[in-house]
Amino acid sequence: MAIIITDECINCGACEPECPNTAIYEGGQEWNWAGGTDLREVELEDGTVLDASDMQEPVSDEFYYIVPGKCTECTGFHEEPQCAAVCPVDCCVDDPDYRETDEELLAKKEWLHV
Repeated sequence: MAIIITDECINCGACEPECPNTAIYEGGQEWNWAGGTDLREVELEDGTVLDASDMQEPVSDEFYYIVPGKCTECTGFHEEPQCAAVCPVDCCVDDPDYRETDEELLAKKEWLHV
């Protein structure tokens, strides 16, 4: 599963530099698939193909957020999600909407970092 940042976030930014996939962004900041990855293009579930460097709408305008498609829970990099390890208010938690096995998370890591 991916990690989500709850609305208890105090916008301290401690989590952002810890993410090996560059999946964490400040509220209101646009994001792209290419940042922190080796991706050049991405095929979405509906078959749409995007240039990985195209900017995407922010997931949240209020507080830091994690792009679930880029989150591997630090699998293949660290023993635990680093965002959760450094969060001073424990607002980086499992996202119940994105359940993935360890094998799926490792495959996602390989996809992001060819």
